[in-house]
Amino acid sequence: MTTIKDSVHDHIAVEGVAADLLETPPVQRLRRVKQLGTVTMVYPSANHTRFEHSLGVYHLADRALSHLGIEGRQAERVRAAALLHDVGHSPYSHNIEEIVHRKTGKYHDDVAELLDRGEVARVLADHDLSPSKVAGLVGGEGELGQLVSGELDVDRMDYLVRDAHHTGVPYGTIDHERLVRELRFVEGDLVLDEGNVQTAESLLLARALMNPTVYAHHVARIAKSMLRRGTERLLRETDVTAEKLRRWDDCDLLVGLRESDATSEYARRLSERDLFKRAVWAERPAVPDELLAADHDDIRELEEEIADAANVSPAAVVLDIPAAPSMTESSSRVLVNGAVRRLGEQSTLVNAIRAAQTDQWRLGVYAPSADSERVGEAAVRELGLDLDGTRVRDVRRGIHATLDEFN
Repeated sequence: MTTIKDSVHDHIAVEGVAADLLETPPVQRLRRVKQLGTVTMVYPSANHTRFEHSLGVYHLADRALSHLGIEGRQAERVRAAALLHDVGHSPYSHNIEEIVHRKTGKYHDDVAELLDRGEVARVLADHDLSPSKVAGLVGGEGELGQLVSGELDVDRMDYLVRDAHHTGVPYGTIDHERLVRELRFVEGDLVLDEGNVQTAESLLLARALMNPTVYAHHVARIAKSMLRRGTERLLRETDVTAEKLRRWDDCDLLVGLRESDATSEYARRLSERDLFKRAVWAERPAVPDELLAADHDDIRELEEEIADAANVSPAAVVLDIPAAPSMTESSSRVLVNGAVRRLGEQSTLVNAIRAAQTDQWRLGVYAPSADSERVGEAAVRELGLDLDGTRVRDVRRGIHATLDEFN
């Protein structure tokens, strides 16, 4: 058994298949992949890694298995899946996942090919565990897969607490010990036991508060957009393939960007935190409905139109249209008077949080500081934004200066 001191869970005891998996190259690579990607541009202390998070998920999965009375090979499969659940992540975590998916058809939880060969496959075979069944659990398959990937999964419980701890914000603080302790299965569904509607609400509220302050902070979004643009160009103009890139770590990607003439300026800007600025920051009522359905190619065409109208290089315009707000946690199941109910049906907070998420949604157009005014004016015209009567935050006017303190 190995005991590891953790910043969130104190001491984590790692044994069995997890102890052997710990030293495999795919798991060790996670030491060099930051959990929050470009959020470190906003919160300098947010340098924790996918490796730490994976240990935390393993720890909470182990606690949940003990509470649920699940033992033997079933339990070992879940422990293996918990430790391995992030080995499919690309550099900078979720930041470039859509690019990799467009090129390979794979998301980070599609890990079957990583588990059925090499050191990981050998370790799983030594413990008489099927790689395909472990990969299935990572993808949320079956009853026990809900512990690793589902509405009440231990992945979410760890990352909220860990991200709040390392950024220093209080919003992600949840009672993860109670959440784990109150889990149970009812007719194959993972639910929270009686008297835990508020416990489930705390998970929902924590995620809703962390989103605008951490995960979708405007500086993190700008840096992420620039990283994506550089990565796309790297794949288009060099011999780097998406299959190769998805196995890189953060340093590999930054070096790759730096060493190519086509992408070196993105590497410089990211390294020196010389980021684009907000030319437009528009609320949902200001945005035409058809823009929300724009795909990758549509967005690139719109960027070119904005650049042409502003008389700047297309590389100087980034259009950032987030997906519609979602709230997976609202489908969490809780026992109420002996009946299993979805949180969205039971909690009066859900509709309020949905409304808050819509209020927080912003379309962004980013450009170098010297071009931001021209780009902003062109973007309003070309995108058909109706800013009259809406509360639009514009960096050039210094509105909401507290959000700009890191800019």
